[in-house]
Amino acid sequence: MALVETEDRGAVRHVILNRPEKRNAMHGELVLAIGAALKEAANDTAVRVVVVRGAGAMFSSGMDFGALGAVAQTPEHLRAFRKECIDAWNLAEEMTKPVIAQIHGGCIGGAVELAIAADFRVIAADAIIGMPETRVGLIPDVGGSSRLPALVGLGRAKELIMTGKLIDAKEAERIGLVTRVAPADQLDAATQQLVDELLACAPIAVGLAKRVLDGVAKPALALSLEQEVAAQQLCAQSADFAEGAKALSEKRQPQFSGR
Repeated sequence: MALVETEDRGAVRHVILNRPEKRNAMHGELVLAIGAALKEAANDTAVRVVVVRGAGAMFSSGMDFGALGAVAQTPEHLRAFRKECIDAWNLAEEMTKPVIAQIHGGCIGGAVELAIAADFRVIAADAIIGMPETRVGLIPDVGGSSRLPALVGLGRAKELIMTGKLIDAKEAERIGLVTRVAPADQLDAATQQLVDELLACAPIAVGLAKRVLDGVAKPALALSLEQEVAAQQLCAQSADFAEGAKALSEKRQPQFSGR
């Protein structure tokens, strides 16, 4: 079974995370497969809009617990793994085609970092979203801390990241984290409505507008992405992350030292 499946609906390429038995949790192979699918979509002249969605019960539960445990054991490998994620997620932002993240069930941690690299987020009304990395001794990286302030403002970004809380779809729309909310049974239709609005516009103009707007909103993205990785390396080497990873595996609340 392919980790990522693709489906063409006319000029729309659906990129489908296909690890439902693990709630589409992201490990190295899935990240690479997402990146390959996004690159293929970007290079296919017949594709005008890309939709990223998840198979099964949710969009994605974020980074695989096993991958987090491996980081705790070998933090020196963190930079190489994070580069794979950054390269993959950046494809969503850098292609001159609109990218929509269609979110159902849950979009957590590293999955949010993929979703906010997209141009639009359409979410089911009963879904939850958030980046709880600080609760295990890490920070949202691979674009999480870099892109979120441009969407929700610095104050909201600090609240979401520094508290690590999960929020519902209504709150996510209110603060600008998602673009549209729809009842769960109408999520496909809501995404299609946005797709139709995009397809009604001139593709060259849409692509150039995307480039200009992203350049204005995130002029120092490359620098902040590097700052994220550097900060994450410090987190990964800390006693707090070792405790957070252990507590996660033991399904208990971590006892952080604060040192």
